[in-house]
Amino acid sequence: MFISNAEIASIFTQMADLLEIRGEDPFKTRAYRNAARTIENLGTDLAKMVEAGEDISKLPTIGERIANKIREIVQTGRLAKLEYLKHAFPPHLLDLLKVEGIGPKRAKILYQELHIGSLDALKKAAEAHKISQLKGFSEKLEKKILKGTLLAKKEGKRFLYAIAEPYADALEKYLKSFGEAEQVTVAGSFRRRKETVGDLDILATSKEPSALIDYFVKYPDIRKIISQGDTRSTVILRNEMQVDLRCVHEESYGAALHYFTGSKSHNIAIRIMARDMGMKVNEYGVFKGEKKIAGATEAEVYESVGLRYIEPELRESRGEHTAAKEDRLPKLIEIGDLKGDLHMHTTYSDGHNTILEMTEAAKEMGYSYITITDHSKHMAIVHGLDEKRLRRQIEEIDKINERLKGITILKSIEVDILEDGSLALPDSVLKELDLVVAAVHDKFNLSQKVQTQRILKALENPYVKILAHPTGRLIGEREPYRVSMKKLFEGVKNNGCFLEINAQPKRLDLKDIYIQRAKEAGVRFVISTDAHNKASLAYMKYGIYQARRGWLEKKDVLNTLSLSSFKKALKR
Repeated sequence: MFISNAEIASIFTQMADLLEIRGEDPFKTRAYRNAARTIENLGTDLAKMVEAGEDISKLPTIGERIANKIREIVQTGRLAKLEYLKHAFPPHLLDLLKVEGIGPKRAKILYQELHIGSLDALKKAAEAHKISQLKGFSEKLEKKILKGTLLAKKEGKRFLYAIAEPYADALEKYLKSFGEAEQVTVAGSFRRRKETVGDLDILATSKEPSALIDYFVKYPDIRKIISQGDTRSTVILRNEMQVDLRCVHEESYGAALHYFTGSKSHNIAIRIMARDMGMKVNEYGVFKGEKKIAGATEAEVYESVGLRYIEPELRESRGEHTAAKEDRLPKLIEIGDLKGDLHMHTTYSDGHNTILEMTEAAKEMGYSYITITDHSKHMAIVHGLDEKRLRRQIEEIDKINERLKGITILKSIEVDILEDGSLALPDSVLKELDLVVAAVHDKFNLSQKVQTQRILKALENPYVKILAHPTGRLIGEREPYRVSMKKLFEGVKNNGCFLEINAQPKRLDLKDIYIQRAKEAGVRFVISTDAHNKASLAYMKYGIYQARRGWLEKKDVLNTLSLSSFKKALKR
């Protein structure tokens, strides 16, 4: 049975939410939340640690009581105490917490006062203006909740790429372990590295397809088998993710992989090109009349219509067909191109590791420099830095740099952009840093004009070099704030600044289409993890995937440069 860290963390988060809704001791809820945060950011699989007999109770915030519950989840796939708790509430009550502005306390009020136990009921109550009549709920909050229900419902049953990835990897490994399996690839939106994934489409070749299907439906993580035939099967995993397996002939594998990778619009364009050349392209191959002329590999499919091979991340009908025909496809950036990470937090603000711990972890990843960017004092909830504490951090970084070899720590801060466009710290301290990362963390509902002016003014500050998570979105939870992207790109470029691609799986901010447009406008980028512990430095690959979907090459990204070249590029 496969159980991911994300799934274990989700179980503990649900426990904490339901306990808080029920009004239990805050100490209990805090213990579950702290454990969930630790597990989410753990660099190794808890399931493997349990199976190896390791003492997981020694992990931060875990302890023996939580460790026993983790063992129960790993061994059974569920937590009996959570199942018992769920029986006391409507089955979809926790869906309310997906809506921005609703936490457990407000969910409790909505449930007790209006008997709201689902997103549909929440939407109806907001439309009928019943929520604003409750104590502590304003008309403004009611409008925000209504908007949030629409966003949550729009996302439907989709999974963040980072959540889907371990399930896809485990399934691929399982199928490849079957002796008669030859080629196995997870296709669809997963292969195109979309930020969310609806289901998994797996293609395979085997001399014994029916035997491979039999092996597939025995996968321990399956909750329900929808269909099972000689060459294909559909199942539902325990986490409600649908998986389709198709076995195809080896001579058609490339055509099928192209077809089931998509996107639909990309494939339609290929079929039209083939038709105009007197050919037909489908999932079985490329045909000239009745004769099959290609299909064993994807490269053959593209070559048959006169195109270079197009990477899966580019297959969204955003100019890739013309670029391939004219031999000007980008050589997409790769994870190994990066020399440093430019956004991370330590125990100075809301991070979980010290400066030295973060630096040593980054050095192990092969980086030659990093930037420490703790929060500024404006964000009280994250224990942000004032001038005095920032100068103390500067001194500590200087001391570490003196004795640490092979990696350099650059001094920085993630400074808040205030509503009027000024920064939360004065220039007198910002000028002592190597660079400044600026970010919006509040007042998301300003008009487009005011929000744009706010950010553009901040970019004019001579010490600001990077705009972090430029649109403020949280996938499926919070829409981007309203800002003129065209003016934003102009402001970044004209002030010699750089746009961040934030690799946090819930952010992936910028969106791929804006990355492509910004590149076309002459903007350059950095890719950073926004890591709050050393394990989260591994999120960098998700930023790389997003950058590739935005057509970025090595030359477009500042932190692919050596340290000396990086410092030169920072100078306006």
